[in-house]
Amino acid sequence: MARLEFGAAIDAAVAEAMARDPRVIVLGEDVHTLRAPLFARFGPRRVLSAPISEAAFVGAAVGAAMGGLRPIAELMLVDFVGSCLDSLLNQASKVEGFTHGDWKVPLVVRATCGGGYGDGGQHEQALWGLLAGIPGLSVVVPSTPADAHGLMTAALRHDGPVIFLEHKLLSRSWLEFLGAGGRKTVSFDVPPDGVEGEVLAGEEVPLGVAAIRRHGDGLTIVSLAVGVHRAIAAAEILAREGIDCDVLDLRSVRPLDRVAVVASVARTGRLLVVDEDYREFGLSGELAAAVLEAGLSPRFARVCVDGTIPYARHLEDLALPSVARIAEAARELARVSPDLPGHG
Repeated sequence: MARLEFGAAIDAAVAEAMARDPRVIVLGEDVHTLRAPLFARFGPRRVLSAPISEAAFVGAAVGAAMGGLRPIAELMLVDFVGSCLDSLLNQASKVEGFTHGDWKVPLVVRATCGGGYGDGGQHEQALWGLLAGIPGLSVVVPSTPADAHGLMTAALRHDGPVIFLEHKLLSRSWLEFLGAGGRKTVSFDVPPDGVEGEVLAGEEVPLGVAAIRRHGDGLTIVSLAVGVHRAIAAAEILAREGIDCDVLDLRSVRPLDRVAVVASVARTGRLLVVDEDYREFGLSGELAAAVLEAGLSPRFARVCVDGTIPYARHLEDLALPSVARIAEAARELARVSPDLPGHG
């Protein structure tokens, strides 16, 4: 077991897979420098720098996966998925279904996501709800180095396309990069337990299995990525006020662990979703539907992004889920008694 920072844990999982399986390759913009240790170890035939054209190299990665390789295509920012969406929406996600399983696309698309550092609404989106809405794609979003390593290990063993999203505020290398260019005075809201932690080599975290990060019976808070750490911080504040919270880390958006969510809400009668993605037509609404379809009628609230993320830092702070917003939403839920016995 080693103590690794978030990005290094992902790279370690990639290196293990490349050493184990010669079919695993990496391609994307500037990967020979961004993944210099992998380039030095495995060479230019397996770590391939691509032109600045997401449509070109993600499309090539889909074809490579169909041809027998197991590529990792790297998008610097998930916002740029718009440039290559056809390859995911109309090709990679549908091949297995159209061919009745005769063809598969074992592809991992690795991308950063999330805001909180002043880069504007074209560079700070989450978009996991958009991508998880495409049947055939798996979408994972880890919150700890151990899960980052384990989910990447699982993704590289999966026989279908997986979108692997890493929140930039959890990655030390990204924070160092983001601090340059006139942003050295920016104060990042970084959860220390997410940035660095113990990682066990080769350990796999199954896709679609949530994790309980904190136990409580008064309220269920569901989140992922940085939101998990902010939810835990809010839960500690709330505990001192007599409000005890379950904090559930989804880890995967698709497949979604509805069973874990329903089990927690059945106990607490209240559900608060903390989602850095867009409020409307996204994950928070899907979770509300999941508990209703299970026959529960909990009190429900959500802390999400309501519109385009502003560039101005003080407005961005108001737009993104924060510990203060989470705590206040939880207090409001706690003021209202659940509809017993209809909630369980």
